Amino acid sequence: MKKQYVILGLMLLCFQFAKAQFTLDGEFRPRTEYRHGFGSLIPDAAEAGFGISTRVRLNTSYMTDNYWVYVSLQDIMVWGENRQILPYDQNNSFAVFQAWAEIKLGENTSTKIGRQVLSYDDQRILGGLDWAQQGRNHDAALLKYKKDNFMLDVALAFNQDYSHPTGFVSAGTGYNTKGFFSYKTMQMLYMKKSWDKFSSSLLLMNNGFQEFDADNNADGVSNLQTLGTHLNYKNGSFGFAANAYLQTGQRQGALDVKGAYLLGLDFSYKATPKVNLGVGLEIISGNEGDAGETGAFFPLYGTNHKFNGFMDYFYVGNHANSIGLVDFHVSANFTLNKSSSLMVKALNFRGEQALASGEKSLGTEIDLVYKKKFKGYALLLGYSQMFANEGMYELKGITESAAAGSQNWAWAMLVIKPKFLGGK
Repeated sequence: MKKQYVILGLMLLCFQFAKAQFTLDGEFRPRTEYRHGFGSLIPDAAEAGFGISTRVRLNTSYMTDNYWVYVSLQDIMVWGENRQILPYDQNNSFAVFQAWAEIKLGENTSTKIGRQVLSYDDQRILGGLDWAQQGRNHDAALLKYKKDNFMLDVALAFNQDYSHPTGFVSAGTGYNTKGFFSYKTMQMLYMKKSWDKFSSSLLLMNNGFQEFDADNNADGVSNLQTLGTHLNYKNGSFGFAANAYLQTGQRQGALDVKGAYLLGLDFSYKATPKVNLGVGLEIISGNEGDAGETGAFFPLYGTNHKFNGFMDYFYVGNHANSIGLVDFHVSANFTLNKSSSLMVKALNFRGEQALASGEKSLGTEIDLVYKKKFKGYALLLGYSQMFANEGMYELKGITESAAAGSQNWAWAMLVIKPKFLGGK
Protein backbone atom coordinates (compact mmCIF):
# COMPACT_ATOMS: atom_id res chain seq x y z
CA MET A 1 0.00 0.00 0.00
CA LYS A 2 2.80 2.40 0.87
CA LYS A 3 4.47 1.73 -2.47
CA GLN A 4 1.25 2.71 -4.23
CA TYR A 5 1.22 6.03 -2.38
CA VAL A 6 4.85 6.64 -3.28
CA ILE A 7 4.23 5.83 -6.93
CA LEU A 8 1.11 8.04 -6.96
CA GLY A 9 3.08 10.87 -5.36
CA LEU A 10 5.87 10.60 -7.91
CA MET A 11 3.32 10.57 -10.75
CA LEU A 12 1.67 13.71 -9.39
CA LEU A 13 5.09 15.34 -8.95
CA CYS A 14 6.09 14.50 -12.53
CA PHE A 15 2.74 15.79 -13.77
CA GLN A 16 3.28 19.03 -11.88
CA PHE A 17 6.82 19.39 -13.28
CA ALA A 18 5.55 18.77 -16.80
CA LYS A 19 2.73 21.28 -16.33
CA ALA A 20 5.04 23.84 -14.72
CA GLN A 21 7.99 23.46 -17.13
CA PHE A 22 10.80 22.48 -14.78
CA THR A 23 14.36 22.49 -16.13
CA LEU A 24 17.73 21.61 -14.65
CA ASP A 25 20.91 22.49 -16.52
CA GLY A 26 24.50 23.39 -15.80
CA GLU A 27 27.81 24.70 -17.02
CA PHE A 28 31.36 23.36 -16.78
CA ARG A 29 33.91 25.96 -17.95
CA PRO A 30 37.64 25.41 -17.32
CA ARG A 31 40.01 28.13 -18.59
CA THR A 32 43.79 28.09 -18.84
CA GLU A 33 45.62 31.44 -18.98
CA TYR A 34 49.19 32.48 -19.68
CA ARG A 35 49.64 36.07 -18.43
CA HIS A 36 52.68 38.10 -19.42
CA GLY A 37 51.34 41.64 -19.39
CA PHE A 38 47.63 41.07 -18.84
CA GLY A 39 46.01 44.05 -17.06
CA SER A 40 49.23 46.05 -16.91
CA LEU A 41 52.79 46.06 -18.23
CA ILE A 42 54.93 43.33 -16.69
CA PRO A 43 58.54 44.04 -15.63
CA ASP A 44 61.30 42.20 -17.44
CA ALA A 45 62.44 40.65 -14.15
CA ALA A 46 58.99 39.21 -13.36
CA GLU A 47 57.92 35.70 -14.32
CA ALA A 48 54.83 35.10 -16.40
CA GLY A 49 51.70 33.87 -14.67
CA PHE A 50 50.08 30.57 -15.59
CA GLY A 51 47.06 28.88 -14.05
CA ILE A 52 43.78 27.08 -14.58
CA SER A 53 40.40 28.01 -13.15
CA THR A 54 37.04 26.28 -13.54
CA ARG A 55 33.56 27.72 -13.27
CA VAL A 56 30.82 25.24 -12.38
CA ARG A 57 27.17 26.27 -12.38
CA LEU A 58 23.95 24.41 -11.61
CA ASN A 59 20.78 26.17 -12.77
CA THR A 60 17.19 25.32 -11.90
CA SER A 61 14.10 26.90 -13.42
CA TYR A 62 10.47 26.36 -12.40
CA MET A 63 7.82 28.17 -14.44
CA THR A 64 4.04 28.28 -14.12
CA ASP A 65 1.40 30.50 -15.69
CA ASN A 66 1.67 32.97 -12.79
CA TYR A 67 5.30 32.94 -11.70
CA TRP A 68 8.83 31.86 -12.57
CA VAL A 69 11.52 30.90 -10.05
CA TYR A 70 15.18 30.62 -11.06
CA VAL A 71 18.21 29.63 -8.95
CA SER A 72 21.80 29.43 -10.16
CA LEU A 73 24.57 28.07 -7.90
CA GLN A 74 28.22 28.42 -8.82
CA ASP A 75 31.73 27.71 -7.62
CA ILE A 76 35.02 29.03 -8.98
CA MET A 77 37.88 26.58 -8.50
CA VAL A 78 41.52 27.40 -9.15
CA TRP A 79 43.44 24.20 -9.68
CA GLY A 80 45.61 23.48 -6.65
CA GLU A 81 44.23 26.21 -4.39
CA ASN A 82 43.26 23.67 -1.73
CA ARG A 83 45.78 21.40 -0.06
CA GLN A 84 45.06 17.68 0.00
CA ILE A 85 42.10 16.54 2.21
CA LEU A 86 41.29 20.13 3.19
CA PRO A 87 37.82 19.97 4.84
CA TYR A 88 36.66 23.32 3.38
CA ASP A 89 37.01 25.45 0.25
CA GLN A 90 39.97 27.73 0.94
CA ASN A 91 38.90 30.64 -1.29
CA ASN A 92 35.23 30.58 -0.17
CA SER A 93 34.10 30.97 -3.78
CA PHE A 94 30.85 28.99 -3.63
CA ALA A 95 27.96 31.41 -4.16
CA VAL A 96 24.37 31.86 -5.20
CA PHE A 97 24.87 33.60 -8.54
CA GLN A 98 21.18 34.15 -9.22
CA ALA A 99 18.05 33.58 -7.12
CA TRP A 100 14.93 35.36 -8.23
CA ALA A 101 11.21 35.04 -8.67
CA GLU A 102 9.31 36.74 -11.47
CA ILE A 103 5.60 37.21 -10.74
CA LYS A 104 3.09 38.00 -13.44
CA LEU A 105 1.07 41.12 -12.56
CA GLY A 106 -0.88 41.52 -15.78
CA GLU A 107 -0.89 40.69 -19.45
CA ASN A 108 2.19 42.84 -20.15
CA THR A 109 3.56 43.47 -16.65
CA SER A 110 5.62 41.47 -14.17
CA THR A 111 7.98 41.99 -11.27
CA LYS A 112 11.30 40.21 -10.82
CA ILE A 113 12.67 40.15 -7.27
CA GLY A 114 16.00 38.84 -5.99
CA ARG A 115 19.58 38.32 -7.12
CA GLN A 116 19.69 38.72 -10.88
CA VAL A 117 21.70 39.80 -13.90
CA LEU A 118 20.91 43.28 -15.26
CA SER A 119 22.03 43.30 -18.88
CA TYR A 120 20.94 45.80 -21.53
CA ASP A 121 21.88 46.70 -25.10
CA ASP A 122 25.58 46.07 -25.79
CA GLN A 123 26.28 45.77 -22.02
CA ARG A 124 28.29 49.01 -21.95
CA ILE A 125 26.80 50.28 -18.66
CA LEU A 126 24.89 47.25 -17.35
CA GLY A 127 25.98 43.72 -18.27
CA GLY A 128 26.41 40.19 -16.97
CA LEU A 129 30.23 40.18 -17.28
CA ASP A 130 30.15 36.54 -18.35
CA TRP A 131 33.85 36.51 -19.25
CA ALA A 132 34.76 36.83 -15.56
CA GLN A 133 34.35 33.42 -13.97
CA GLN A 134 32.34 34.97 -11.12
CA GLY A 135 30.06 37.03 -13.37
CA ARG A 136 28.16 40.13 -12.20
CA ASN A 137 24.78 40.28 -10.46
CA HIS A 138 22.55 42.70 -8.54
CA ASP A 139 20.20 42.27 -5.58
CA ALA A 140 17.22 44.24 -6.79
CA ALA A 141 13.50 44.47 -7.46
CA LEU A 142 12.64 44.94 -11.12
CA LEU A 143 9.27 46.09 -12.48
CA LYS A 144 8.92 45.05 -16.14
CA TYR A 145 6.50 46.16 -18.85
CA LYS A 146 6.61 44.90 -22.43
CA LYS A 147 4.11 45.31 -25.23
CA ASP A 148 4.75 44.84 -28.93
CA ASN A 149 8.06 46.59 -29.71
CA PHE A 150 8.25 48.67 -26.52
CA MET A 151 9.71 47.73 -23.14
CA LEU A 152 10.12 49.56 -19.84
CA ASP A 153 12.11 48.32 -16.83
CA VAL A 154 12.35 50.04 -13.44
CA ALA A 155 14.84 48.65 -10.90
CA LEU A 156 15.22 49.50 -7.21
CA ALA A 157 17.89 48.27 -4.79
CA PHE A 158 18.80 48.89 -1.16
CA ASN A 159 21.91 47.04 0.01
CA GLN A 160 22.69 46.25 3.62
CA ASP A 161 25.26 44.09 5.40
CA TYR A 162 25.51 42.51 8.82
CA SER A 163 29.06 43.50 9.76
CA HIS A 164 27.81 44.28 13.27
CA PRO A 165 25.41 41.93 15.10
CA THR A 166 23.02 44.79 15.94
CA GLY A 167 23.62 46.78 12.77
CA PHE A 168 20.31 46.08 11.10
CA VAL A 169 18.29 46.46 14.30
CA SER A 170 19.60 49.46 16.17
CA ALA A 171 22.79 50.89 14.67
CA GLY A 172 21.36 52.40 11.50
CA THR A 173 21.82 51.18 7.95
CA GLY A 174 25.47 51.91 7.27
CA TYR A 175 26.71 49.85 4.32
CA ASN A 176 30.29 48.74 4.97
CA THR A 177 31.02 47.03 1.65
CA LYS A 178 33.41 49.25 -0.28
CA GLY A 179 35.24 49.31 -3.58
CA PHE A 180 34.48 48.58 -7.23
CA PHE A 181 31.53 51.01 -7.17
CA SER A 182 29.57 48.83 -4.73
CA TYR A 183 26.42 50.83 -4.10
CA LYS A 184 24.11 51.18 -1.13
CA THR A 185 21.11 52.28 -3.20
CA MET A 186 20.22 52.10 -6.86
CA GLN A 187 17.33 53.40 -8.92
CA MET A 188 17.23 52.62 -12.64
CA LEU A 189 14.83 53.28 -15.52
CA TYR A 190 15.34 51.67 -18.91
CA MET A 191 13.15 52.17 -21.98
CA LYS A 192 13.54 50.67 -25.44
CA LYS A 193 11.59 51.02 -28.67
CA SER A 194 12.26 48.87 -31.74
CA TRP A 195 11.27 49.38 -35.35
CA ASP A 196 11.92 47.30 -38.46
CA LYS A 197 15.59 48.26 -38.89
CA PHE A 198 16.25 50.58 -35.97
CA SER A 199 16.09 50.50 -32.18
CA SER A 200 16.63 53.19 -29.55
CA SER A 201 16.94 52.94 -25.79
CA LEU A 202 17.18 55.34 -22.86
CA LEU A 203 18.92 54.60 -19.55
CA LEU A 204 18.59 56.69 -16.38
CA MET A 205 20.39 55.39 -13.30
CA ASN A 206 21.26 56.74 -9.86
CA ASN A 207 23.74 54.98 -7.57
CA GLY A 208 24.14 55.94 -3.93
CA PHE A 209 27.52 55.23 -2.30
CA GLN A 210 27.94 55.06 1.48
CA GLU A 211 30.28 57.68 2.93
CA PHE A 212 32.12 57.48 6.26
CA ASP A 213 33.47 60.05 8.71
CA ALA A 214 36.95 60.12 10.26
CA ASP A 215 35.89 57.50 12.82
CA ASN A 216 34.61 55.18 10.06
CA ASN A 217 30.98 55.74 10.98
CA ALA A 218 28.34 55.95 8.24
CA ASP A 219 28.03 59.59 7.20
CA GLY A 220 25.54 60.10 4.39
CA VAL A 221 25.41 58.96 0.78
CA SER A 222 27.01 60.30 -2.40
CA ASN A 223 24.79 59.95 -5.47
CA LEU A 224 26.08 59.45 -9.00
CA GLN A 225 23.73 59.79 -11.97
CA THR A 226 24.34 58.09 -15.33
CA LEU A 227 22.06 58.81 -18.28
CA GLY A 228 22.28 58.11 -21.97
CA THR A 229 21.14 56.26 -25.03
CA HIS A 230 22.05 53.32 -27.23
CA LEU A 231 21.10 53.34 -30.92
CA ASN A 232 21.23 50.40 -33.29
CA TYR A 233 20.56 50.26 -37.03
CA LYS A 234 20.71 47.28 -39.39
CA ASN A 235 19.94 47.31 -43.12
CA GLY A 236 21.11 44.38 -45.22
CA SER A 237 24.87 44.06 -45.00
CA PHE A 238 25.36 47.41 -43.26
CA GLY A 239 24.86 48.30 -39.62
CA PHE A 240 25.87 50.79 -36.99
CA ALA A 241 25.57 51.16 -33.22
CA ALA A 242 26.07 54.28 -31.13
CA ASN A 243 26.42 55.05 -27.42
CA ALA A 244 26.11 58.45 -25.75
CA TYR A 245 26.24 58.68 -21.94
CA LEU A 246 26.76 61.41 -19.35
CA GLN A 247 27.62 61.23 -15.66
CA THR A 248 27.05 63.83 -12.97
CA GLY A 249 26.70 63.98 -9.19
CA GLN A 250 29.26 62.45 -6.83
CA ARG A 251 31.42 59.33 -6.83
CA GLN A 252 32.57 57.39 -3.82
CA GLY A 253 34.53 59.68 -1.54
CA ALA A 254 32.18 62.62 -2.25
CA LEU A 255 34.16 63.37 -5.42
CA ASP A 256 32.17 65.78 -7.58
CA VAL A 257 31.65 64.59 -11.17
CA LYS A 258 31.21 67.29 -13.79
CA GLY A 259 31.02 66.94 -17.56
CA ALA A 260 31.89 63.23 -17.69
CA TYR A 261 30.86 61.52 -20.91
CA LEU A 262 31.21 58.43 -23.09
CA LEU A 263 30.67 58.52 -26.87
CA GLY A 264 30.93 55.46 -29.09
CA LEU A 265 30.20 54.68 -32.72
CA ASP A 266 30.67 51.35 -34.49
CA PHE A 267 30.04 50.44 -38.12
CA SER A 268 29.73 46.89 -39.43
CA TYR A 269 29.67 45.53 -42.95
CA LYS A 270 29.09 41.98 -44.13
CA ALA A 271 31.54 41.85 -47.04
CA THR A 272 30.75 38.23 -47.92
CA PRO A 273 28.64 35.49 -46.29
CA LYS A 274 31.77 34.47 -44.39
CA VAL A 275 33.47 37.81 -43.68
CA ASN A 276 32.18 40.56 -41.37
CA LEU A 277 34.15 43.80 -41.05
CA GLY A 278 33.95 46.45 -38.35
CA VAL A 279 35.39 49.85 -37.55
CA GLY A 280 34.68 52.06 -34.57
CA LEU A 281 35.69 54.84 -32.23
CA GLU A 282 35.04 55.31 -28.52
CA ILE A 283 35.89 58.42 -26.51
CA ILE A 284 35.73 58.33 -22.71
CA SER A 285 36.35 61.56 -20.84
CA GLY A 286 39.22 61.83 -18.37
CA ASN A 287 40.01 63.88 -15.30
CA GLU A 288 40.31 67.59 -15.97
CA GLY A 289 38.80 68.70 -12.68
CA ASP A 290 40.35 70.60 -9.80
CA ALA A 291 40.93 69.01 -6.41
CA GLY A 292 37.66 67.53 -5.16
CA GLU A 293 36.13 67.09 -8.59
CA THR A 294 36.62 65.07 -11.77
CA GLY A 295 35.49 64.96 -15.36
CA ALA A 296 36.32 61.26 -15.74
CA PHE A 297 33.58 58.89 -16.85
CA PHE A 298 33.48 55.29 -15.62
CA PRO A 299 31.26 52.65 -17.31
CA LEU A 300 30.25 51.18 -13.94
CA TYR A 301 28.52 47.78 -14.17
CA GLY A 302 29.01 46.87 -17.81
CA THR A 303 30.86 43.97 -19.36
CA ASN A 304 34.02 46.05 -19.60
CA HIS A 305 36.18 43.14 -20.79
CA LYS A 306 34.22 43.34 -24.05
CA PHE A 307 35.50 46.87 -24.73
CA ASN A 308 38.90 48.60 -25.02
CA GLY A 309 40.91 45.44 -25.63
CA PHE A 310 40.75 41.97 -24.13
CA MET A 311 43.95 42.53 -22.11
CA ASP A 312 41.93 44.69 -19.69
CA TYR A 313 44.26 47.67 -19.45
CA PHE A 314 41.32 50.09 -19.02
CA TYR A 315 38.22 50.19 -16.81
CA VAL A 316 38.51 46.66 -15.44
CA GLY A 317 39.23 47.43 -11.79
CA ASN A 318 41.54 50.20 -13.02
CA HIS A 319 41.67 53.58 -14.81
CA ALA A 320 38.78 54.89 -12.66
CA ASN A 321 39.89 58.53 -12.38
CA SER A 322 42.62 58.88 -14.96
CA ILE A 323 43.24 60.53 -18.33
CA GLY A 324 40.28 58.97 -20.12
CA LEU A 325 40.61 57.10 -23.38
CA VAL A 326 40.30 57.41 -27.14
CA ASP A 327 39.92 53.93 -28.63
CA PHE A 328 39.99 53.52 -32.42
CA HIS A 329 39.49 49.94 -33.54
CA VAL A 330 39.03 47.77 -36.62
CA SER A 331 37.97 44.12 -36.70
CA ALA A 332 37.25 41.19 -38.99
CA ASN A 333 35.22 38.09 -38.21
CA PHE A 334 35.78 35.08 -40.46
CA THR A 335 33.43 32.11 -40.63
CA LEU A 336 35.85 29.32 -41.43
CA ASN A 337 33.22 26.59 -41.73
CA LYS A 338 29.93 25.57 -40.14
CA SER A 339 31.54 24.97 -36.77
CA SER A 340 34.48 27.36 -36.47
CA SER A 341 35.24 31.08 -36.64
CA LEU A 342 38.14 33.50 -36.18
CA MET A 343 37.98 37.07 -34.87
CA VAL A 344 40.85 39.53 -35.44
CA LYS A 345 40.78 42.98 -33.86
CA ALA A 346 43.28 45.84 -33.70
CA LEU A 347 42.86 48.72 -31.24
CA ASN A 348 44.83 51.94 -30.99
CA PHE A 349 44.73 53.76 -27.64
CA ARG A 350 45.30 57.42 -26.77
CA GLY A 351 44.58 59.39 -23.64
CA GLU A 352 41.60 61.73 -23.83
CA GLN A 353 43.81 64.08 -21.80
CA ALA A 354 47.59 64.30 -21.87
CA LEU A 355 49.78 62.76 -19.20
CA ALA A 356 52.07 64.89 -17.04
CA SER A 357 54.75 64.72 -19.74
CA GLY A 358 52.30 65.93 -22.36
CA GLU A 359 52.20 62.49 -24.01
CA LYS A 360 48.86 61.08 -25.19
CA SER A 361 49.80 58.04 -27.30
CA LEU A 362 49.42 54.82 -25.29
CA GLY A 363 49.82 51.93 -27.72
CA THR A 364 48.18 49.33 -29.93
CA GLU A 365 46.66 45.96 -29.02
CA ILE A 366 45.99 42.99 -31.28
CA ASP A 367 43.33 40.44 -30.21
CA LEU A 368 42.71 37.04 -31.80
CA VAL A 369 39.90 34.63 -30.81
CA TYR A 370 39.27 31.25 -32.44
CA LYS A 371 36.06 29.33 -31.69
CA LYS A 372 35.29 25.73 -32.58
CA LYS A 373 31.93 24.12 -31.88
CA PHE A 374 31.63 20.41 -31.31
CA LYS A 375 28.58 18.31 -30.59
CA GLY A 376 27.48 19.52 -27.16
CA TYR A 377 30.50 21.67 -26.29
CA ALA A 378 32.79 24.40 -27.60
CA LEU A 379 36.50 25.23 -27.49
CA LEU A 380 37.77 28.81 -27.53
CA LEU A 381 41.38 29.92 -27.99
CA GLY A 382 42.67 33.46 -27.61
CA TYR A 383 45.87 35.43 -28.00
CA SER A 384 46.54 39.14 -27.40
CA GLN A 385 49.63 41.31 -27.83
CA MET A 386 50.17 44.83 -26.50
CA PHE A 387 52.55 47.16 -28.34
CA ALA A 388 53.09 49.90 -25.77
CA ASN A 389 54.03 53.47 -26.60
CA GLU A 390 55.79 55.94 -24.31
CA GLY A 391 52.53 57.09 -22.74
CA MET A 392 51.63 53.57 -21.61
CA TYR A 393 54.85 53.22 -19.61
CA GLU A 394 54.17 56.53 -17.91
CA LEU A 395 50.53 55.65 -17.26
CA LYS A 396 51.35 52.26 -15.75
CA GLY A 397 54.29 53.56 -13.72
CA ILE A 398 57.15 51.58 -15.24
CA THR A 399 60.05 52.64 -17.45
CA GLU A 400 60.46 51.14 -20.89
CA SER A 401 63.87 49.77 -19.94
CA ALA A 402 62.43 47.97 -16.90
CA ALA A 403 59.44 46.50 -18.78
CA ALA A 404 59.49 43.20 -20.61
CA GLY A 405 60.05 43.52 -24.33
CA SER A 406 56.93 41.49 -25.13
CA GLN A 407 53.58 42.01 -23.41
CA ASN A 408 51.15 39.23 -24.26
CA TRP A 409 48.36 36.99 -23.01
CA ALA A 410 47.05 33.62 -24.21
CA TRP A 411 44.15 31.49 -23.06
CA ALA A 412 42.13 28.38 -23.86
CA MET A 413 38.60 27.70 -22.60
CA LEU A 414 36.29 24.70 -22.80
CA VAL A 415 32.53 25.32 -22.44
CA ILE A 416 30.07 22.50 -21.75
CA LYS A 417 26.42 23.31 -20.92
CA PRO A 418 24.59 20.05 -20.16
CA LYS A 419 20.79 19.84 -20.04
CA PHE A 420 20.02 17.44 -17.18
CA LEU A 421 16.24 17.70 -17.15
CA GLY A 422 13.76 19.46 -19.40
CA GLY A 423 14.64 21.59 -22.40
CA LYS A 424 16.41 20.32 -25.50
